[in-house]
Amino acid sequence: MKKVKLTGRIVSPGDPDYDEARTNNNLSVPKFPSKIVFCQRTKDVINALKWVRENNEDFRVRSGRHHYENYSLVNHGLIIDVSEMDDITVNVENGTARIEAGANLGKVYRTLWQHRMTIPAGTESSVGIVGLTLGGGIGMLSRHFGLTCDQLIEIEMVRASEHQGAELIQANRHVNSDLFWASCGGGGGNFGVVTALTFKLQPISDVTLFAIVWEWDDFEIAFDAWQKWAPFTDERITSQIELKSQEVGEIVVQGLFVGEASELKKLLRPLRKSGSPTEVWIKEVPYIKAVRFFDVASGNQPAFRKRSGSFIEKPFPHVAIARMKQFLANAPNRNASIWQQSLRGAVGQIGSSKTAFYYRTALIAQEYITSWEDHEAENENVQWVEDIRRTLSPFTMGDYVNFPDQSIQNWPTAYYGRNFRRLREVKTKYDPYNVFTFPQSIPTIKKWM
Repeated sequence: MKKVKLTGRIVSPGDPDYDEARTNNNLSVPKFPSKIVFCQRTKDVINALKWVRENNEDFRVRSGRHHYENYSLVNHGLIIDVSEMDDITVNVENGTARIEAGANLGKVYRTLWQHRMTIPAGTESSVGIVGLTLGGGIGMLSRHFGLTCDQLIEIEMVRASEHQGAELIQANRHVNSDLFWASCGGGGGNFGVVTALTFKLQPISDVTLFAIVWEWDDFEIAFDAWQKWAPFTDERITSQIELKSQEVGEIVVQGLFVGEASELKKLLRPLRKSGSPTEVWIKEVPYIKAVRFFDVASGNQPAFRKRSGSFIEKPFPHVAIARMKQFLANAPNRNASIWQQSLRGAVGQIGSSKTAFYYRTALIAQEYITSWEDHEAENENVQWVEDIRRTLSPFTMGDYVNFPDQSIQNWPTAYYGRNFRRLREVKTKYDPYNVFTFPQSIPTIKKWM
């Protein structure tokens, strides 16, 4: 039988661009693959999957390089990288777009804006659309339009097949509907290699941005005002709050309103009148300028990082707010922070079992963030994040699968809640030999039991 050959752009150790090719956004978990295959067409993906199965080689799937724990890399194995498959085809008449899996959010937003359309997605331009979508996808239009996966119409996926080694399949609400359900929040890399996604689009034009800043002394009053306002206000408003280290000494709320500045000014009154804000501004802009405003350039640069997360189902009591403040007063460096985004609205209008994304009832998505510059600081920073997560756990629930944390012991429940059992059934059906595996990957039922 003729052996399969790898196709696409292949990078190996010793090649001048190997270090760049193997590097992900998080430098604190370095990996050294034996080969990186940059696929340029679906056939390259099929060949790569056939090759790793034929050669019994470990492999991972990668697109945007933003996996917090670098599960998209593996030592001494092969990386199936789809980042160079990034074509976008917009059907204006139908209001849909077919987006190849390698497209990042920056390209997606720019292309769709040419037609004054968008999808609700994340904020960092270099994040890959496929990883974001498969985990659910939260961003600054979530409360108005829902999660990124809520706009999904169809996926194209290369799966491991018994006789051919690999095959291309489609999944939507009518064909392979169970796989489609699992792909709306079940996380990337669990069932196969997604090669393209088709979305319904939302019309967009001008929006209104806002920002409010408080100093450290207003920590408790500013946060409490925001958490009791943000998930419950007009659904056209999605906002985020960043609680910075005491060394920086700022509490910053930013948000986006799909409406006019005059109306937003009234809606912001509960925040503007809380404490003593040092800065308040409101500005109407074209949507593409709002995209650029929220794009955090520092988040797109490789660095030593640790992040974790959770969801908030009820407003934090005073004791939880005080604990957050205490951690930020003793942060390992000035870059450490706690970030939160408001949910509910359109996110909560879909039942927890209707898609694999379980945390539909959450008020807020929360993230614990730190980065550092040298290896000696790693333990202190990692421990700081783990201590926060553990300390706040009585007041939080679960974790977002796109904020993965390898130290979470009960990760199946943390990421997927009651949907985990059904996800195992889908895994067992579409990947019965557990070809797609990585730390915290969804296992087949036989393996798990």
